[in-house]
Amino acid sequence: MSTLRRIVVVILITAAGAVVGAAASLNFASGSLGAATTATPRCTTAGLSVLQNLTAGTVASVTVGALPAACGGATLQVTVNNGVTNSSGSAAVPGGGGSVTVTLAVAQAVTAAEQTDLVLVGP
Repeated sequence: MSTLRRIVVVILITAAGAVVGAAASLNFASGSLGAATTATPRCTTAGLSVLQNLTAGTVASVTVGALPAACGGATLQVTVNNGVTNSSGSAAVPGGGGSVTVTLAVAQAVTAAEQTDLVLVGP
């Protein structure tokens, strides 16, 4: 029984070495997924003002200002994450830019550390 156990151990070690050797010989060339790539233009690279509008200890909406006219017609998506839950909403940016108030689907409780994410889609 001892000899059979040694033979099995030798076979397992040999098989493991072959797997590691095969993995080490894989090529990691850069490539891409999908049919093509497209450059995504930005309507602004400037800083935007972000103001959380509070109601009874919760963030009910977010006002984003300093939006340039180049962002007019875009959709502004806002998500507020308080570390426990998150909520989002969206609104259209007026043609001349300016400011937009986005109402959240569910008001988020104010916490010591919150994250507010902004995404402009379009125009």
